[in-house]
Amino acid sequence: MKLYVLLIALFMMGLWQAISSKEVPLAKRTFMYCAPSFDPDIWKKGDAPLLKGLGSVHYKVNTRSPKAQKFFNQGLALTYGFNHGEAFRSFKTALKHDSTCAMAYWGIAMVLGPNYNAPLNPASLADINAAIDKAVKYSKDGSPEEKALIHTMTKRFPREEVKDMTPYYEAYAQALKEAHEAFPGDMDIATIYADALMNLHPWDLWLKDGTPQPWTPEIVSLIEKILQKIPDHPGAMHYYIHATEASNKAEIALPYADKLRTAMPAAGHMVHMPSHTYIRTGHYHKGVVANEKASLADSVYIAQCRAEGYYPLVLYPHNIHFLAACAFLEGSSRKALDAARMVSRKADRKYLAEMAGVQHFYIIPLYVMIHLGRWDEILQEPDPGKPLRYPTAIWHYARGMAQAAKGNREAAEQELKAIQEMLADGSLKDLSIWDMNTVMDLVQIAAYSLEGELAGYKGDYATAEDRFTKAIAIEDKLAYTEPPDWFFSVRLSLGHWLTKAGKYPEAEKVYLKDLETFKENGWALKGLFNSLKGQGKETEALAVKARFNEAWKYADIKIESSRKF
Repeated sequence: MKLYVLLIALFMMGLWQAISSKEVPLAKRTFMYCAPSFDPDIWKKGDAPLLKGLGSVHYKVNTRSPKAQKFFNQGLALTYGFNHGEAFRSFKTALKHDSTCAMAYWGIAMVLGPNYNAPLNPASLADINAAIDKAVKYSKDGSPEEKALIHTMTKRFPREEVKDMTPYYEAYAQALKEAHEAFPGDMDIATIYADALMNLHPWDLWLKDGTPQPWTPEIVSLIEKILQKIPDHPGAMHYYIHATEASNKAEIALPYADKLRTAMPAAGHMVHMPSHTYIRTGHYHKGVVANEKASLADSVYIAQCRAEGYYPLVLYPHNIHFLAACAFLEGSSRKALDAARMVSRKADRKYLAEMAGVQHFYIIPLYVMIHLGRWDEILQEPDPGKPLRYPTAIWHYARGMAQAAKGNREAAEQELKAIQEMLADGSLKDLSIWDMNTVMDLVQIAAYSLEGELAGYKGDYATAEDRFTKAIAIEDKLAYTEPPDWFFSVRLSLGHWLTKAGKYPEAEKVYLKDLETFKENGWALKGLFNSLKGQGKETEALAVKARFNEAWKYADIKIESSRKF
């Protein structure tokens, strides 16, 4: 089996739109293919089943076969739900029932192309162009809308590999604009047009301060118009969440997030997607529930369809990863740790040595155990081994945190030294999490944080503040991913030590800043309460205490500070 690129930004992980402006546009990037993003050979092995629980997506196409229509509808629904591999199989199965169904060929070309989470695999161009040619060939009896959609696909791809796909993607978007203008009442054409506009700037719709990029208002406005006409359109709801999640007003997608939870109950990614809005708006328990249901839906789907490649490798564990994050933020420690351990088990061992993104899944338990103060458990964790450089660095960080908390300063300093040696020897330099954030940055945050802890335990609060401030400077420059690649906010530790030092006004500012990112999270609210009490702001403190009690109502742990230790 050939190995193809796996670039996800979210989405997989949910990934937010904060790629640095210096990033090379997706259409111009060169990739080293290292894992199966979407390998058509996998999905050619058998026919697709007709799945239940995918909602009521229906787009009438020219076909003599009711079965072909059903499989086309399923393929379109799965395309909207980012399950491109299973969509491919559905379109292929539609052709078994009607080999002249032009729109099934269109669907194949659609899903073999790039999407919001992955670029074009040039090796697929031959299959794409063959599908487009057949779509054109069999389109003569199709509706004007079908002909328009098939025409747009002829603009999307070159016949042979080119270095820069941008002109093709722009021509495709322009053709879809013309199709949308010709058929303004066709909300599927409008949704596919919105997808094309988003794919011109994947994960780059908002600046880090939440202000829109120049191209973003058009995308948001288009999707809002679709939702005004069809409020429960699954593709539009999905894209609206992505289009708004990194904005300063992520809450505008809440009504659609709530609808999407039940729109396609068998499509795990669609069940999961509302949590991208929930985590941005402080609705952490809704995020927990959504990802519990999404994980169950995906486990059933993967077992039923024996799915391989991108979906089980990334999107399924992404649900569980997200569950761990939301559970942690609401104080559900058992759920957070159980989910972290599950996502670690789901990290595909075939790709562990070569993919830092999979390694990130593998070590989520360490991050969670640190924040829950599970020191004895951390010290029982085995060494991941030198080939796994990123897990090894975080293992040293976790052990250092444990030893520092237990008062074993010398042992903690040895762990810090091991981290610093790894930072200096260059072995982490070329590793990144899904091509978004570098492992060097994450491990440098770990080193500064451990230095800060050691200083704080010694009573050297000035040095502690300095090191945590340096860690935050790196954390704030990370490309924003969801859940965040640094698991979790350094501000919770800085605020803790500022409070210990009696610097209550400074701690208050730190917690307020944290609450801008993780709204109404109980960890920061507890720290804010302490900082206000320290200043004698009793009325404000009581108001924050009420907010904390609401935020912590699903928690299974008690905390006295902005962290458990």
